[in-house]
Amino acid sequence: MNDARLYLEIALVSQVVSSIVFIAALVYAWIRWMLPVVLAAQERSNRQIAEGERHRDEVKGALEALRGEIETARHDAELIERRSTERGEHERRLMLAEATEAGDRALADAGRELDRARAAARARLRDEIVARALELARDDAKRLVNPALDARFVERFIGSVEPAARG
Repeated sequence: MNDARLYLEIALVSQVVSSIVFIAALVYAWIRWMLPVVLAAQERSNRQIAEGERHRDEVKGALEALRGEIETARHDAELIERRSTERGEHERRLMLAEATEAGDRALADAGRELDRARAAARARLRDEIVARALELARDDAKRLVNPALDARFVERFIGSVEPAARG
């Protein structure tokens, strides 16, 4: 072999060996320094993803619990509305019954007061009629009574008293 060819083969082998050494150095550097950083970043990313998934699951659970609470609150609101409507209707009936009873009492009281007022008016009217009749009778008596009529009344009275005194 000649020297030029030998140098050419040495150069080729040298390039192959240097490429292998370079690749080995790159792999060593990758494994030594880059791979732990990449693995740590991947682990950190996986933890963040796991934490995010756990948080998402917690939020979904909380959301379901809140939906249940909302449904319970909606049901409670319906019950409260129904009870308040029933209570309002009950109160309305009670107030109506009380008002009706009070009106009936007032009406009965007014009727009794009217009866008393009528009785009082009748008594006043009777008293006025009696007073007027007595006044008219006195006027007639003054006009009609004279000493002869008085003597007749006295005789008649004495005549009716004498048989009762004898007997």
